[in-house]
Amino acid sequence: MTEEPETSSRRRGGVSPDSILHSGSEGEFTAEDLVLASGRDVNPENLAWAERRMAEKGGRAALDELLP
Repeated sequence: MTEEPETSSRRRGGVSPDSILHSGSEGEFTAEDLVLASGRDVNPENLAWAERRMAEKGGRAALDELLP
């Protein structure tokens, strides 16, 4: 890990600039990732929910709407 994010944060009064923030949804994700992002426990019922949601929302959109 580099010092750059902390340094950038200090220069802007303790707030991280948008240029260094990212949701992490740029790569591949699974139903388990969606369950965890929603704050639910990983179990067969919630994994089934996540798979349905990914199918309904078109995959990435299901995760993007849960992440800041």
